[in-house]
Amino acid sequence: MAIEGITITRVRELSDARLQGLCSLTIDCVEGGASIGFMLPLSRERAMRFWQGIATELSRGERAMLIAEDALGVCGTVQLVLAMPDNQPHRADLCKMQVHRRCRRRGLGEALMRGAEQMAIECGRTLLVLDAVTDGPAARLYARLGWVRVGDVPGFALNPDGSPCGTTYFYRNLGGTSGASIAGGR
Repeated sequence: MAIEGITITRVRELSDARLQGLCSLTIDCVEGGASIGFMLPLSRERAMRFWQGIATELSRGERAMLIAEDALGVCGTVQLVLAMPDNQPHRADLCKMQVHRRCRRRGLGEALMRGAEQMAIECGRTLLVLDAVTDGPAARLYARLGWVRVGDVPGFALNPDGSPCGTTYFYRNLGGTSGASIAGGR
C-alpha cells in the first residue's frame, strides 16, 4: 500500500537523525493521548533512553522495525519483538505502532500493519500477538484488518494522563499452525 509522500523502510540500525525523529514521534503520540507505555509529561531524555534501548535490540536481531518518513521526518513506526522463548520460534509480538498526528487518517497505520505482517513472514514468523487500548482507534484498526480479538483485561494500564484503560489482546495467524512447520525457514 503506497501513500503519497511517505516511504516505509525496514531498518536494522538507528542513525542519530532517526533516533531524534523517533523521540519526536513518541512524544507527539503520548501528548495526543496514546497509551504506549509512557506517562505525561514525556521528556525527550526519557524517550531517547527508550529508543537507544530499542537500537541495541535491533542490532542484536532481537527486534525488527519499520519506519515511515515524510518530508518532515519520521512519521510512523512499528516493531516486532523476535526474542521469544525456545518453544515459540514461530511467534512475534507486534508493538509500539505509532503514527504522528499530522499523518493520521491517510492509511499509514494500515500500511505499517501490512508491512509488519510481511516483515514477520520474512523473519520466519507465522503468529503475531499484540495488545491495544480496549475500543480505542488502534483496536478498531486491528479488528478491521482481520486480527482476531482474544479478550479484554479491564484496568490493565494507564493512559498518559493517569486515567485507567482496559487492554484488548489480538492475534493474527499468517499461515503456519506450529513452530515445527517453519523451523527450517528461519
